[in-house]
Amino acid sequence: MTRVKRGYIARRRRNKVLKQARGFYGRRSSTYAAAKIAVFRALQYAYDGRKHKKRDFRRLWITRINAAARLNGFSYSKFIHGLKEAKINLNRNVLAQIAVSDPAGFSKLVDISRSVS
Repeated sequence: MTRVKRGYIARRRRNKVLKQARGFYGRRSSTYAAAKIAVFRALQYAYDGRKHKKRDFRRLWITRINAAARLNGFSYSKFIHGLKEAKINLNRNVLAQIAVSDPAGFSKLVDISRSVS
């Protein structure tokens, strides 16, 4: 039986992992076995981080909307409920931007929400 050398395909696969591990500390950046584990974990954290980022921003927006609503003498839940009743479809990102950049406009939204509910 002829001898099989693993050739460039295996080397290409390993080099791809080592390239992803550039900047890692110590053996994790230079040894394939350690780099493979480190890269897998890093990619898993990156995936989880993208999900956490969405959660964190939603929490931030809700906090900002709640603070602005309370400055106008209204609670967050009643404000959101009133907007839904008035059929005003603004997402929390836009509402938070309005709350920060245009307090007068946000006050008008609170008045609309208050009048409906």
